[in-house]
This record gives sequence, structure tokens and C-alpha cells, in this order.
Amino acid sequence: MQLTQALQKFNFNKENLQQMTGFGVAFVVLAILAMVVLPLPSILLDILFSFNIALSMVVLLVVIYTLKPLDFGAFPTVILIATVLRLALNIASTRIVLLEGHNGGDAAGQVIASFGEVVIGGNYAVGLVVFAILMIINFKVVTAGAGRISEVSARFTLDSMPGKQMAIDADLNAGFINQEEAVKRRKEITDEADFYGSMDGASKFVKGDAIAGLLIMLINIAGGLIIGMVQHELNFSDAIEIYTLLTIGDGLVAQIPSLLLSVGTAIVVTRQNTSVDLGDQLTDQLGNSKALYIAAAILLVMGIVPGMPHLAFIGLAIVVAGVAYWLSQKRVALSGSKTGSLIKRSAVEGTKGTQTEGKALPENTQAAAEPQEISWDDVQPMDVIGLEVGYRLIPLVDKSQGGELLSRIKGVRKKLSQEMGFLVPAVHIRDNLDLSPNIYRISLMGVVIGEAEIYHDKEMAINPGQVFGKLNGVKTTDPAFGLEAVWINPDQREQAQTLGYTVVDASTVVATHLSQLLTNNAWQLIGHEEAQNLMDMLAKSYPKLVEGLVPDMLSLSCVVKVMQNLLFEGVAIRDMRTIVQTLVEYAPKSQDPDVLTAAIRIALRKLIVQEISSGMDELPVITLSPELEQILHQSMQAGGAEGGGIEPGLAERIQNALQESSQQQEMNGEPSVLLTSGILRNVLARFTKHTVPGLHVLSYQEIPDDKQIRIVHSIGQ
Repeated sequence: MQLTQALQKFNFNKENLQQMTGFGVAFVVLAILAMVVLPLPSILLDILFSFNIALSMVVLLVVIYTLKPLDFGAFPTVILIATVLRLALNIASTRIVLLEGHNGGDAAGQVIASFGEVVIGGNYAVGLVVFAILMIINFKVVTAGAGRISEVSARFTLDSMPGKQMAIDADLNAGFINQEEAVKRRKEITDEADFYGSMDGASKFVKGDAIAGLLIMLINIAGGLIIGMVQHELNFSDAIEIYTLLTIGDGLVAQIPSLLLSVGTAIVVTRQNTSVDLGDQLTDQLGNSKALYIAAAILLVMGIVPGMPHLAFIGLAIVVAGVAYWLSQKRVALSGSKTGSLIKRSAVEGTKGTQTEGKALPENTQAAAEPQEISWDDVQPMDVIGLEVGYRLIPLVDKSQGGELLSRIKGVRKKLSQEMGFLVPAVHIRDNLDLSPNIYRISLMGVVIGEAEIYHDKEMAINPGQVFGKLNGVKTTDPAFGLEAVWINPDQREQAQTLGYTVVDASTVVATHLSQLLTNNAWQLIGHEEAQNLMDMLAKSYPKLVEGLVPDMLSLSCVVKVMQNLLFEGVAIRDMRTIVQTLVEYAPKSQDPDVLTAAIRIALRKLIVQEISSGMDELPVITLSPELEQILHQSMQAGGAEGGGIEPGLAERIQNALQESSQQQEMNGEPSVLLTSGILRNVLARFTKHTVPGLHVLSYQEIPDDKQIRIVHSIGQ
């Protein structure tokens, strides 16, 4: 009971704290605006100036210790609030300097007086020079550079967004990530674009603040002279000394926090968007032992030269040499540990093992001294899906070396199984010393269906169609889709994405290629066992529907052939209830798998058209002229159902016309669909399967009644 009350009290206090925090931000903004109008006492002004300096220091330290720029996403808003606060303090301090400055330095507050007396030694001439130098550093160096980098970062971040979105879509389609991860990554890309866009605008606030500081100083000095000499009857020398010191002290109090925020802004926009501590990053990249040794030698020589400050240069040379020695010893220790791991890796690579998606098969023991009689156990079954890799690609499949290919392949199998409607067989992975070191080969039923050369320690930058520059690397072609690509080093990823390339690692290349090949050859993956398992699963929910179909109405071989026909034409078999129901209805009329396939396609027409049109109101279609359809009907009657009677010249013209129309539809961002009669549909589907990739062939009966069509091309003779 006490624990429950304590938790309720904690939640209540937590909610109150959140409400107070939100109220506090609004209160600070209103207080800043009140400073512009209401006069402030000197003691309150001292507190606010101290708070302004502390706020700038805290923001700068947070920027330094933040791992990624996006982790401090509120930074542009903080810059705005801090800038407005500083300008409001300038107005408040100007009011009190001009009203009370003639009474002495402390009249405007101890902070302003201290900066005027201590920092510049009470000499307004020195103060003017120091203030001018500070303004030049802030305005012309830090702020100008940060502003330029912010503009470039914002522009290139926006330009690289399409490429990053395509990379997310590619990973989602390949099954490497789920929908939630894709949404998360898209949000990160949007947040990154918003952040750098906001930083571009925030840099303008910092620049405007620097200009305002200079103008405020000039106005304060001129106003102080007029007020001191006219209203308070001070002579020129006293007036310029009093008001100039106070004005410079006021300017230094405001410009030092401004410089801190400018430096913080420059650090944010110059950092890479990676989760690396800034100190570790600088230590790793600046800690070059060779460069430090050379620098130590140069400092030592300079220290020996007569007339030079020997202690400073020689002492610094010793320190730099000591740091270089410490870093070199540290790297030797790290390389020793890496060598041990490499020895273990070479031992792994030296063995020729076989893996089935992460499960290592037992290695063959050495043969006995005397040969044994062979048996059926020595006859190994053919792998349904095989992946062979060269020895340099073993790290991709070795989890101890950080290989991710096994998990990627599992993701591909899961995604394809869900899309196709049946369990995709396991992929058997093995190394093959007969292959070139960087070659992998994908086989289906022992037949090679694809192979490519990759580099496990590099990444592939794919040209999606429009990029803004060239990359240094090994030119290649994406094995899955045939796009132009370049193999680059991992440290070139950010540059490639900025130029519009889609960057993927070697495991993703293999997994995407495998996914594409399995999708195109899905009909070869389903057999009698898979078909029977689908029927058994359906029987659990609809026992009466499945009862008596096999073998009373149709043989299992006929059912398998129908499913293969559907998959060959790109139709998923997820809706087994509709498929079996159609088979039960049409089996008494025909045993021909092609006839049954056509009937099932009509039953699944809404699903087929939905997947093709992706929710479009109208379905754009390509049709054949009535004269051409009549000629093809006559050719079929003369040459058979396979279309062998089509005159070769006519077949070539039809193929070229369909390719041109399909390419035009692809350029328009619309699906390419050929609409024809039911008699010609099967023939034309097989005719265009490989000659016109991406073309969907539908019959008039396969268009749902509620779906509108729009004829975009009509092909004649």
C-alpha cells in the first residue's frame, strides 16, 4: 500500500515537474521581452549577465560532449533564445549606462564595471582595440565560416534525401528491416534535414547578433557623450572615459557569450553525423605518431637555435615526443591483440565447412586408414538453393568476424515466404576454393542462376538515376538490377550519400541479388511437399473444402503444376482458400492445368490488379489492335497453343513495340499492363516473360467490374 502511494506521488510530482518545465520556458521568453520595456536594477542586471555567461558555457560544453549533432536537436532554438536574451540585456544595460553612468562605474552594475576595469585595465583605448579584435574574430572568422558550412550542409542534406529514402526502401523490400525500423529511419532522415535547415537559419541569428553588437557600441558611445556633456555638464575627456569604459565593458559582457555560442555553432555544423565522442575522434585522427615525431624534431631544432626561448621549445619538444611514444606503444599493443584474432580467423578460413543459415554442419573426420564400403549415405542430395563464396568472402558468413549475411538471408526468406504464400527452402552456404576469392555464386537445383564479384571490406554506391558528382573507386554494376555502381571505402559513405548515391554494404548486395533471383524463380521452389503442407494447413480451418480434392478430383501433381503456373506469372498463392475453392469448382470440367490456372486468375483478379495498380483509380493498359489480335488468333490455330505459328518478323515487331511502350510507362511512373483476350493471354505472357521484363499480361475477364481502365498505347501490325 505504501509502495503504491509512493509511486502515485512520484507520478504526480513528475507530471507537475513537466508542467513547470513547460511553463518555465514560456516564462523565460516573456521575461526576455519584459527586459526590453521595463528598467532593471543594477543587482538584477549583474545576475542576468552572469546567467548569460553561464548559459553560453553550458551550451558549449553540451555541444562538445554530444555524440551526434541530432542528439542536441534543440540547439537552433537555444541559439535563438540566447541571442534574444543577449540583445534584451544590451537594451537594459544601455538604459542603465545612459541613465546612471555619470554617477560612476558601479552605477551600471559590478559586472559591467569589472569587465571595464579588470579585463582591459581601465584603458578605454585598449578596450576599443580588444573589442574590435573580438568582433573581427567573431564576425569574420567564426560566424562567417559556420554560416557558410550551415548553408552547404543544409543544401546537400536535402539533395541526399531521395537517395537515403531509396536505401531504406531497398532494405525494406529485401526484408533486412521491418516497417517499424523503416519508419524510424525515415524519421531520422527528416529530423536531420530539419536540423540542418534550422541550423542554416540559426547561423543568421548569430551573424546578426555580431553586427548588432558593433552598432550598439557605437550608438552607446555617441549617446553617452551627448548625455554626459549636455545633460550632466561633463567635460569631453571625462564623458568619453566614463561612457566608453562602461560601453566597452557592456560590449565585452555580451560578446564573450556570443563568441562561445558562435564556437558551439561552428562545432555542431562541422561535425559528422556519427555517434563518436569529439575527444576520441580528435585523438584518433590527430594522434599520428610519425607526424608528432617530426613536429618534436622541428621544435627541438628551433629550441637549439641561438636567441630562441630554449626552455619553451625544448620542453614542448620533449612533451610532443613523449605523447608520440605513448601512442605508438598503445597501437603496438592493439595490433598484437588483433594479430591473435587474425590467427584465429585464418584457422576458420582454412577449413572448408558448410553452413545452412547459421547452423554449422559437422566437419568430416579424417578417413580411416583402410577404405570403407560406400553406401547410400555417401550420396548427398542436391541443394534446392545454394550459395557458394570465395575464401575472401568468408567474413560475410562468419558471425565471429561480424558477418551479417546469414541474418540478412533469413530476413529475405521470411519476407518472400510471406509475400509468395509458401515456405521458401533454406539456403545452403558453403565456401568454394575453386571460385575466385571475391566471387559468390547462387544456384537453384544445382544450376547456377547468378554470380557476381564483391568486396567484403567495401561498400557499393549505386547510381539510382541522378547523381551530382563522381566517386573514386572500383566501377561495377549492381548484380540485382543492373544499375551503374562504384565500390568505395566505408569512410566515403557520407560523401556518396551527399552526391545522391544509394550506399549498401556487401551483405546487402548479396541478399538483394538473392531476393531478386528467388522472386523471379519462385515457381521452381514449390513442389509436392510444399503443396501438401499448404493443403494440410488449409484443412485445419476449412476441412470440408479440402476433403476429396486430392486425389479424388485432381492429382497432387496437377495441383503443383497450377501453383507453379501462378508463381511463374508473378501471382502469389497466399489466398489458398480461393485457389482451392476454384479448383473444386472447375475440376469436374477440366483437368488441364492451364485452364485451371486461367480460372484461378479470374477468381483472384481483384488481388492481382490491386498489386499491379497499387491503389490507382484508373489502370493504364496497353492493347492490341483488333486486326493484330485477329492475326494472332489465326496464327495460334495454325501453329498450336504455344504460339509457334507467329511469323518471326511479326513477333519481333510486337516485341519491339511492347518494349517501347513498357519503357514509356516506366518513365511515367506507371505500371505497364498488356490487356488482351483470354485466348491470347497465356501465349503472350510466356512470350514476354523474358523479352519484356516488368510487363503484366491480363485478359479482359481479369479486370474487376469496379475498376476503370485507361488505354495509353495501342499496338498494331
